[in-house]
Amino acid sequence: MVEYGNFKSAPVDRTTAGPFDSSEVIQLRPSIDFGALQLPIREDVSLKLEVAEASSRIVALTVDHQGSTLQLQAFSAPGSEGIWHEIRQTLEQSIQSQNGKTETVVGPLGPELNAQIPNRGGGFRLAKFIGVDGPKWFLRGVISGLALSDPLAMTYMVDIFRSVVVMRGNSPMPPKELLQLTAPAGSKQVNP
Repeated sequence: MVEYGNFKSAPVDRTTAGPFDSSEVIQLRPSIDFGALQLPIREDVSLKLEVAEASSRIVALTVDHQGSTLQLQAFSAPGSEGIWHEIRQTLEQSIQSQNGKTETVVGPLGPELNAQIPNRGGGFRLAKFIGVDGPKWFLRGVISGLALSDPLAMTYMVDIFRSVVVMRGNSPMPPKELLQLTAPAGSKQVNP
């Protein structure tokens, strides 16, 4: 097992190819504002906000594209240290404790976690966890569906992940706190 420590995990071209910090974007492409996340407008995807039933808080943004799904979440992080390696290890332990299987591989963004997650009714669902440490934030993606077996679909989902702009804000936050997502202006609220 490779020991990564608390170094930031990000592709070497993150500042020019994404995912971006709001301070790094000079001219924003036409995008949809979800509060902590901004996503360029794409005609061929559908977007859905996931709401926690107990708190009615928006907890994730999900992007669907032709049988592939990418769930996005942004968290606060220390300015000098990365948290992806620790989060990935925690995910791995959690999945394995449920009798799931995991494998850490290195992909275009750095270390990734391939997982077979047990379903309640039996069987497994497959997922790939990806993550990038930015300045004072961490962006996590969970890819499922066709992209796990189709390299072209995977490339497209990684491209969507890299097009995200994280709007961290300047207020102090404890590490690993979920950044606030909001419904875009003019969107319809659908209760779960």
